[in-house]
Amino acid sequence: MADTPLLDTIRVPGDLRKLPVDALRQVADELRAETIDAVSVTGGHLGAGLGVVELTVALHYLFDTPDDRIIWDVGHQVYPHKILTGRRDRIRTLRKGGGLSGFTKRSESEYDPFGAAHASTSISAALGFSVARDLQERSNRVVAVIGDGAMTGGMAFEGLNNAGVIARKLIVILNDNDMSIAPPVGALSAYLSRLISSKSYRSLRDLGLQVSERFPDTVRKTAHRAESYVRGILTGGTLFEELGFFYVGPIDGHNLDHLIPVLRNVRDDTAEGPVLIHAVTRKGKGYAPAEGSSDRYHGVGKFDVATGKIAKSTSNKPSWTGVFADSLIEQARRDDSIVAITAAMPSGTGIDRFGDVFPERTFDVGLAEQHAVTFAAGLAAEGMKPFAAIYSTFLQRAFDQIVHDVAIQSLPVRFAMDRAGFVGADGQTHCGAFDIAYMGCLPGMVVMAPADEAELVHMVATAVAIDDRPSAFRYPRGSGVGVPLPEQGQPLELGRGRIMREGTRVALLSYGARLQDALEAAVMLDASGLSTTVADARFAKPVDGELIMRLATNHEVLLTVEEGSIGGFASQVMHVLAGAGLFDSGLIFRPVIMPDAFLDQDAPEIQVRQAGLDASAIVSTVLAAVGLEEHQQARGSS
Repeated sequence: MADTPLLDTIRVPGDLRKLPVDALRQVADELRAETIDAVSVTGGHLGAGLGVVELTVALHYLFDTPDDRIIWDVGHQVYPHKILTGRRDRIRTLRKGGGLSGFTKRSESEYDPFGAAHASTSISAALGFSVARDLQERSNRVVAVIGDGAMTGGMAFEGLNNAGVIARKLIVILNDNDMSIAPPVGALSAYLSRLISSKSYRSLRDLGLQVSERFPDTVRKTAHRAESYVRGILTGGTLFEELGFFYVGPIDGHNLDHLIPVLRNVRDDTAEGPVLIHAVTRKGKGYAPAEGSSDRYHGVGKFDVATGKIAKSTSNKPSWTGVFADSLIEQARRDDSIVAITAAMPSGTGIDRFGDVFPERTFDVGLAEQHAVTFAAGLAAEGMKPFAAIYSTFLQRAFDQIVHDVAIQSLPVRFAMDRAGFVGADGQTHCGAFDIAYMGCLPGMVVMAPADEAELVHMVATAVAIDDRPSAFRYPRGSGVGVPLPEQGQPLELGRGRIMREGTRVALLSYGARLQDALEAAVMLDASGLSTTVADARFAKPVDGELIMRLATNHEVLLTVEEGSIGGFASQVMHVLAGAGLFDSGLIFRPVIMPDAFLDQDAPEIQVRQAGLDASAIVSTVLAAVGLEEHQQARGSS
């Protein structure tokens, strides 16, 4: 445990505000040490939080939170914020079942006014908060904190543009830890920022603008441009000025002597209109292993604080992500039209490995999923074979582009949807629940899901071979099943599933990675006297109608099993069955899907069990369907 005598006196920001300003440096140092120690126990997002320690302290010191609203973008930078806002006693439950979320969450604390785990939302939300404040005739302040990575998302600029037009009192803090869009930060920059953010400067500027209104248009416009350009040259903020913001910066985001006076000036300024403060920070600041890491310890497992050594997984099975990356690389060695696209998740999707081999064919477009999809569509229209590797839950953000720019034009964009299904510690916001439904409803889309790593290798090859329509395949987070991998992937016949074991009374039709649970359930059902067939659908679209009819007509009970929401694979199967009139002839059918609820973070195996998708739950569903569940329970209790 870190030695934190001053931090120990702070339970909520009100306690922080009782301290003298010269004590804040010690608070920040202790807060950084506590954050490092906590994440070493829980794992999680470390680098981003370390980069905003001083900013977090300054904001809660100067602003009257929770009445003043601080809207954090993405949310992975908020561990120090959680420690200062009454949650320190639970900080070592981060990302665990029943513990704190790894992101901001409205139901968790009044200090989290807006939940976020996807990027680029803070400015739009903060503008909503500020307009609501004005309409309700309140006077609290609203602050959005957005990182430079999130600024690459188009929604951030939509928010900036609208905020500049609406011109409400709003403070946006750009936490710049990588963009390097500003001149070097130093004493002169700090002085200019304090001067420009001061009330006297704003008043003098406003007076000058009022006087200029009395001159002819040409003189007035020239004077206004001159003032804006001079400040743009001095500070680098011309872009934000053109969007209607009063720009202040850049300032050293780790120097409290710079942060405090600038934030105080902006806080106390009564002028209308939005203000943008540009703070330059360093991701992983204050922890040498993070500062020296290529990703600044963006996301880490448990680690040793003294050495920074991260605990390694004990699994010797390959990860799904790694198998995808290696398969795509092998395909690209034989086909130079294959290109890979990611939206700011190169390591998370395995595209970093592809980029090591084919740097000229690898594109990281930033946190801009909409652009990624339409960019891929343009590539496909010119004969390239783009693979857009995007997390299932992030691809949701680009659904309109998938429909209009890809599906309607039948462009062969290949969507590799990582993190499909439950994701464990990242919880509700990163759970890939909806991709089967939102891809399966689109005309012409080929939708696949491998049951094991070998099938993933073949589905990558299948996607390469599909050149007349879009295709998508999903795979989960974590380690694979452990099956041998083929030397080379072979394209699968579209819309054709496979029988894994034969039975006579019950049929389990699995789609995707829950096949192992279905096979285990079949063994248990056989032991109960219910001979069970298990089939792997492989495709949700085009669905294998012949296989479905065979299972439905030769078995008393048919279950579909998928780690996805309502409206997915089961819906496709039910349409086949209903169209053939099989529900009219007494078929017992049950869909096993995710519950109609957002599940909190926990270990993936616990989430699967809570969702009723494990082998025992499948067995219980079958027994209930055939009226044997009560009999089995009675026999077990006797």
